[in-house]
Amino acid sequence: MNKKDIERILINIGENPQRAGLKKTPERFLETWKFLTSGYSLEIKKLVNGAVYTAEDNNMIVIKDIDFFSLCEHHLLPFFGKMHIGYIPRKKIIGLSKSPRMVEMFSRRLQVQERLIPQVANAIESAIKPDGVAVVADAIHTCMAMRGVQKVNSKTITSCMLGAFKKNPATRNEFLQLIMAK
Repeated sequence: MNKKDIERILINIGENPQRAGLKKTPERFLETWKFLTSGYSLEIKKLVNGAVYTAEDNNMIVIKDIDFFSLCEHHLLPFFGKMHIGYIPRKKIIGLSKSPRMVEMFSRRLQVQERLIPQVANAIESAIKPDGVAVVADAIHTCMAMRGVQKVNSKTITSCMLGAFKKNPATRNEFLQLIMAK
């Protein structure tokens, strides 16, 4: 896609790409889309960058309220919300910033929430082989709010539970209570 393609889109919706306020729009659009889809150019191994450490114990680690923004692959409209990640170390822990970076990597792609959550969980599983991983996200989808059913206040909640979180209800409940705590 190039500047001329964006100008054609503007013309097709009834705009004049030469109008003063729109002259820089094609360049801004292209830069914005490069940023919003920058997750395609990232790899887990480079993202983790050796930030894996020996675990001292196997206590649950939870990182909650990770903001994320993504683009619906069906409508190219934003969806955004909060993601909560927990894992139980087996022998390794990962640097605290790495889980939110994984969220960024996968959310900066054309995406559906139902796929995004297991991608994050599986990336953590792959990086450190914990006893379990849990990921929960709640998001607002502008494709539902701005078009279609036009339900502005609806949220979509998805979860992925692996290992101990899937097998043990007490472990799963502990995680869910922790992410709901203020």
